[in-house]
Amino acid sequence: MKILAVSDTPSDKYYKYYRPGMLKEFDLILSCGDLGPEYLEFLVTMAGCPLVYVHGNHDDNYDRSPQGCICADDRIVTIGGLRILGFGGSNYYRDGNRDGIYIYKEKEMQSRIRRRWFSLRRHGGFDILLTHAPARGLNDFEDLPHRGFECFNTLLEKYKPSYFVHGHIHRNYDFSIPQVDHKGNTTVINAYEYCIIDTKTGLSR
Repeated sequence: MKILAVSDTPSDKYYKYYRPGMLKEFDLILSCGDLGPEYLEFLVTMAGCPLVYVHGNHDDNYDRSPQGCICADDRIVTIGGLRILGFGGSNYYRDGNRDGIYIYKEKEMQSRIRRRWFSLRRHGGFDILLTHAPARGLNDFEDLPHRGFECFNTLLEKYKPSYFVHGHIHRNYDFSIPQVDHKGNTTVINAYEYCIIDTKTGLSR
């Protein structure tokens, strides 16, 4: 299966400079958040394959859900035999009253994960962890807005999925941040703008 992973900023290659047929090579599109509904709708329409997404921390201004797309927030979605577990949002970083929908404290994210225990057991785990935020200590930053969740590490260590696909960490913040990394046997993808994943060959670019 060939997968296009996208996050945070629309890709000029697949949007501004799109040419007919460019997206037809993909069997699945994964969106890690902070992308407008109109962009996701363009991708799913032109590709003609399923698009699975989670929300980013800036997606609380969505006035509607992107048509033709599948939200994986707090659930397991199975596409082409791949079990995709999704958790959108980033670390809680605003003082005072909560004024953002998709920002969570560590304990809140832990609680979201605990509520999926029955689904995880029923599905026998998952193949892809799809999130907006990264895992703590895995190419995240020390500042709270860009700090990853420790509970994602626990998920990866317990279930050992093939892929962990996230966004939120813009690679133009620090060009030394790898787009493709590994944690044990899990391939970690920073989907900022876009990344291509080939599950047959195991290559990502």
